[in-house]
Amino acid sequence: RKAAEAARIRPLVPKDRKEAKRAARAARNARFDAEQRAMITGEEKYLPARDKGRVRRFVRDWVDARWSFGEFVMPLILLSLLLLMVLTLFADRLGLQTASALLIGSTILMYGSFAVVILEAVIVWRKIRKHLAERYPGDEIPRATWYYCFSRMLFLRRWRSPRPQVARGEFPKTKKK
Repeated sequence: RKAAEAARIRPLVPKDRKEAKRAARAARNARFDAEQRAMITGEEKYLPARDKGRVRRFVRDWVDARWSFGEFVMPLILLSLLLLMVLTLFADRLGLQTASALLIGSTILMYGSFAVVILEAVIVWRKIRKHLAERYPGDEIPRATWYYCFSRMLFLRRWRSPRPQVARGEFPKTKKK
């Protein structure tokens, strides 16, 4: 026992601190590179904790396989905000009544589109939950998976991370083989 304990004893501070720091940095960089490759290839082993698991993969694949209004809402909201700024600059030239009507219309468009996205996300989430229950009957759905689905729906397909691994219309199989 004494020999085993003596073999395990290590100093708290390494002899060459600069070398230890270099090694720690190299290990950290290797982990980061592996995680970044996994974000592109979808390799489960190196994905961050929020994206790991077969339930999260199913949700990712289901959202990525479909077209959603949410993908196009961010550019629409940006255009609405730009329109709001332009309208406030030229409100005196357009006339107060016209400018206020356009401002109200732009605001309604912005908030209305966001409400449609939330409604779409709720409908999609209910479908996904039903298919998850069929595919993985014993699995627990991780916390915040609804938000994971919703936030993935908000991004344009090319901006999603991890990158989509399925083509449009290529939904994951519901029945387990």
